[in-house]
Amino acid sequence: MDNLGISIVTILIIAANGILSFKGFDDRSFFEKYKFNVGSIRRGEQIRMLSSGFLHADITHFLFNMFTLYFFADYVVRPLGSFNFLIIYFASLIFGNLLSLYFHKDDYWYSAIGASGAVTGVLYAAILINPGMSLYMFFVPIPIPGYVFGVGYLLYSIYGMKKRIGNIGHDAHFGGAIGGYVITLILMPSLFQTDLLYIGLLAIPIIILFVLHKTGKLN
Repeated sequence: MDNLGISIVTILIIAANGILSFKGFDDRSFFEKYKFNVGSIRRGEQIRMLSSGFLHADITHFLFNMFTLYFFADYVVRPLGSFNFLIIYFASLIFGNLLSLYFHKDDYWYSAIGASGAVTGVLYAAILINPGMSLYMFFVPIPIPGYVFGVGYLLYSIYGMKKRIGNIGHDAHFGGAIGGYVITLILMPSLFQTDLLYIGLLAIPIIILFVLHKTGKLN
């Protein structure tokens, strides 16, 4: 991956996550008031759809999301600009929480926090814009093409949603990825002319999720 400098908008997003996350670490009532909770949202507290994306469970959770954002944000900022990057970031956050709300609409107890949906949307935007980028994983000794990682990650997210693996919001990750995918194509329609094959490949897991849901095989 090319060495990119970090943009001001990326610094501001990381700073906002840091301020609110550390506030939540120290102030439990603040954390409980602004986390994603289905029952509270259905009672009208829609602010949680946004505020929950700036809270984290602990420092490790916060650092993992922010390091991922740091590595991929400027691959989106550079070609699309800061304003469009913010559109992708917040749209992905909302898409992720909307998908979580949809799949857990009857689970009034269900709660979640973290910037994972927004960060996953930024990651997928970066992959769409640079599908041939190479990603390096700690447990894989060879570089992985971005589009291969993108398809594989979404397929794993579907598996995680189906099997309810771990204390992880797989649906929020998936919704964030859909948000990043859709908004990037709207903002950069030239990709349909230059990268149609990769667009189609990255759409496969989204189609699979839709089919599994419609046929009742997701749960």
